[in-house]
Amino acid sequence: MKFYELHPQNPQKRFISKAVEVLKNGGIIIYPTDTLYGFGCDIMNKKALDRIYKIKGENENKLLSFVCPDLKDIAKYARVSDYAYKAMKKHLPGPYTFVLPASRLVPKLLWTKRKTVGIRVPDNEITITLAKELGNPILSTSVSNKNVDFFYDSEQIEEIFGNQVDLMLSVGILEGKPSSIIDLSEDDPIIIREGIGDISYFL
Repeated sequence: MKFYELHPQNPQKRFISKAVEVLKNGGIIIYPTDTLYGFGCDIMNKKALDRIYKIKGENENKLLSFVCPDLKDIAKYARVSDYAYKAMKKHLPGPYTFVLPASRLVPKLLWTKRKTVGIRVPDNEITITLAKELGNPILSTSVSNKNVDFFYDSEQIEEIFGNQVDLMLSVGILEGKPSSIIDLSEDDPIIIREGIGDISYFL
């Protein structure tokens, strides 16, 4: 695994470009978000998606979210109601995963049984730049094990997962929590998980 240490406020673009090259070639990366470190791949690459399911030990019914670079991009990959748009405009970019009805552009491997998908626009320059430069959304699933133990220290992550991924972008230790997950696929919002994002708007 290639390992690059980035400056969190002013990340070196050459390292981000190396990560994008790995993604374009169907590889798997680990990268920082505004919450935790995440496993990432191009969502349009089925082999890469399969690899991440195996790394995570998840079955294909598990909701795995993906990163879009901005709110406008979300409309390509999901059906967005007026309420959902207003809610997301108020909260994004930020530490939220919004569950929305999937569009046909999203690979069915990422659909839940209800034909919904989880979408993120993190408040993190590294993550957003990756998605913009790749040109496709990036899978976003937290670096954790089968017991849902999250890993915050990049050196520990390298030791545990280094032989399973192709590249890691490190900013040291992240002390975040998981994102808040809000289901906006129906008329009324449903809070699936209360994480780091303030959920008072949806109560």
